[in-house]
Amino acid sequence: MEENQIVNQTEGLTEQQAGAHDDFDWSVDKRNVSAYSNAEQEEMEKLYEGTFKDITESELLTGQIVGLTKTDAIINIGFKSDGLVSLNEFRDLDEVKVGDEVEVMVVEKEDRNGHLHLSRRQARQSRAWLKIVEYYKTGDVVTGTITSKTKGGLIVDVYGLETFLPGSQIDVKPVTDYDQYVGKTMDFKVVKINEAIRNAVVSHKALIESDIEQQRSEIIGKLEKGQVLEGTVKNVTDFGAFIDLGGVDGLLYITDISWGRINHPSEVLENGQSLNVAVLDFDDEKKRISLGLKQLTEHPWESLSADITEGSKVKGKVVNIEDYGAFLEILPGVEGLVHVSEITWSSQPINAKEFFTMGDEYEAVVVTLDKEERKMSLSIKQLTEDPWETIENRFPIDSKHKGIVKNITPYGVFVELETGIGGMIHISDLSWIKRYNHPNEFTKVGEEIDVVILSIDKETRKLALGHKQLEEDPWNTFESVFPIGSSHEGLVTKRDDKGAIVQLQYGLEAFAPARHLRKEDGGNVEVEETLPFIIIEFDRNDKRIMVSHSRVWEKVKADEKAAEQKEAAAHAENTKKAMKNVQSKVEKATLGDLGALAEIKEKMKKAEGDDKADK
Repeated sequence: MEENQIVNQTEGLTEQQAGAHDDFDWSVDKRNVSAYSNAEQEEMEKLYEGTFKDITESELLTGQIVGLTKTDAIINIGFKSDGLVSLNEFRDLDEVKVGDEVEVMVVEKEDRNGHLHLSRRQARQSRAWLKIVEYYKTGDVVTGTITSKTKGGLIVDVYGLETFLPGSQIDVKPVTDYDQYVGKTMDFKVVKINEAIRNAVVSHKALIESDIEQQRSEIIGKLEKGQVLEGTVKNVTDFGAFIDLGGVDGLLYITDISWGRINHPSEVLENGQSLNVAVLDFDDEKKRISLGLKQLTEHPWESLSADITEGSKVKGKVVNIEDYGAFLEILPGVEGLVHVSEITWSSQPINAKEFFTMGDEYEAVVVTLDKEERKMSLSIKQLTEDPWETIENRFPIDSKHKGIVKNITPYGVFVELETGIGGMIHISDLSWIKRYNHPNEFTKVGEEIDVVILSIDKETRKLALGHKQLEEDPWNTFESVFPIGSSHEGLVTKRDDKGAIVQLQYGLEAFAPARHLRKEDGGNVEVEETLPFIIIEFDRNDKRIMVSHSRVWEKVKADEKAAEQKEAAAHAENTKKAMKNVQSKVEKATLGDLGALAEIKEKMKKAEGDDKADK
């Protein structure tokens, strides 16, 4: 710039003003070479610029290390200036030397110090992300190193980029100890990416499942029904066990474990146990395999002993109880049904679930046997003689016995006198004097009770029993104790809209209709009150007494009124008699006599008027 000013000033001088060296050619350098013109200078600059790469920020480029300092590596990427990369970004390499080629990312073409800012770490991360995206799209397997544990999973280094491995994606089995995986190098599958934040989720479990699925397909493709395979018990559950057949699982259902009944598969199987199983069925689409263990042995019915025939005695264990009876296991896989009708000789209904207990052993008689249908019916009661054949000998009519209350219904009480023999006490035969709304007000199940045999029906195997018949009918005596019109103290025990129940002497109960519960003061009789009642009805046949409280005070008033009327009538009669006596004694009337007679007549009229008023 100074040279141009000097040239311009020189050109402006006149010849007279020009001094020494004014003819100096500034365009020629000391090597006597002429300088470029402005146009030539611009052209040369363009050619010079063309010898360098045109780079953009965030671009990935391959450069060569041209120099090393204590802290940085000098990288030549073909730009007009070299870039610096911190040696910290080469810590993963054992050795860094001049001439090595390395991929870097252009962070800034010119930082605040005017330097080209390059980064090998960011280049690796960017290149790693591109690879991860590619692996995600293709589904290929990627290898990574687990570097640390984090909340909910592990951190995996994949090509220098941190990815997340959820705990649920480590293995097909639940994993609780994450520390054992830190530092391991494993294969993974990229299952999820987030382009915005460059985050990726990987899974090792997906690879295992993929291998298992491939093995499963291969094994299922070779399966045949009836095929016997060797397997290992993998997991025992309530409903069966999962068997590992060498890469694929099959289900051994509880009913296919043993010909006999078992309560839980763990009674026969345990985890890790090796065994042979038969293929019962399989589904190519659902990839399910059904296995059987009992099918490897002959069915017990096929080898049933010839000694077991109809009429023979057998012993079995209760393995199932239903409402209609219980199943006894005679041999493993061979069961017989004891119907409720074959438990006892009693005609009373029996609850099988109350009679039998799981696991108990019973002896029974084989009633029917069908080997083809694999069915057997058993009887417990036929082990003993039918007690109803000689029922009259042991339980004659009118005989008294003790029994146990077995069941109570709204209409009666069922009493067992001995095993297989029982009868019912009708609710009306519980008491002579008390009416029960329900038999459970009188007795409870399990209590002992005295009874009388009222009747026997051998055909229907029923006994009619009575309890009140143990005593004489007291109603014949009650009729004289509680005549109609008699008054008795009574306690009101119940009350409703229809009337009240009144407790009389000897525990006798009477009924008072609602209209007969009115008191003299206008109120009504209430529960727990003790008051006088009058017997207004007595029915010995129906064992019924009707009483009234209102009649008590109504009768008192009626009696008082009748007494007054009787007294007035007697007074009038006495007056008439007096007049007759006076008249018979007077032979002649005098003035004084007439006055006395008039007075007597006046009294009679007054007496007659009072009498009419009372009536």
